[in-house]
Amino acid sequence: MTDQDIPSNVSTRMLKTYQEARLQNTENLRKLVVDAAARLLQEEGPEAVTVRKVSQKMGCSTKIIYSLFVNKEGLAQHLYQDGCKLLANELEGTPQTANPAQHLLSIGETFWQFGQRYSSYYKLMFGGAFANFKPDEESMHGTVTAMRQLLTVISHAQEQGLISAQYDTESVVRIFWASLHGVIHLYMGGHLGDVQSAHAVYRQTLSLIVSSLLSDPST
Repeated sequence: MTDQDIPSNVSTRMLKTYQEARLQNTENLRKLVVDAAARLLQEEGPEAVTVRKVSQKMGCSTKIIYSLFVNKEGLAQHLYQDGCKLLANELEGTPQTANPAQHLLSIGETFWQFGQRYSSYYKLMFGGAFANFKPDEESMHGTVTAMRQLLTVISHAQEQGLISAQYDTESVVRIFWASLHGVIHLYMGGHLGDVQSAHAVYRQTLSLIVSSLLSDPST
């Protein structure tokens, strides 16, 4: 058989070594397991995400899950990173405006909606839903990436002299973010009544934060 006898799609296809093919199959399987865990997370909440329940949903043994992720916390890292991507997409979709105050208000509202729409992810990422889970360095970097738009808006406001120079950008972001987290956590803990009441408190808190950070939020 000559080269001309070999179909073009075969001759141009990159051949994989056994190790490469095995690695690809492992990565595909890992993604399927994470997808199954994500469905459990959204449908039944963080407490439902156990190695046993994920293996049942996948129709495989728990041994396979452990071989891929070592433990439940390893699986949680992947779910955390998925949550960061969801949050980043939500924030990137926030309408942009030249008015820094309005932009911050919009970002704050997007963050509230993320907590409502993806409450199980929120509890995993920020609510301590997995008692022994601590985000690793890669996951924490994902959080920073997700909050990139907030960093950009605050940085630009500082450049325009709208935020006091006594605060560095990272400190302002932490103040803004921590305050909003506080309201959401109180609501999820049942301390702020129904969702409408909690949302009203959240909006008031958000408005106070923005007005206190910006020298003239109406401009």
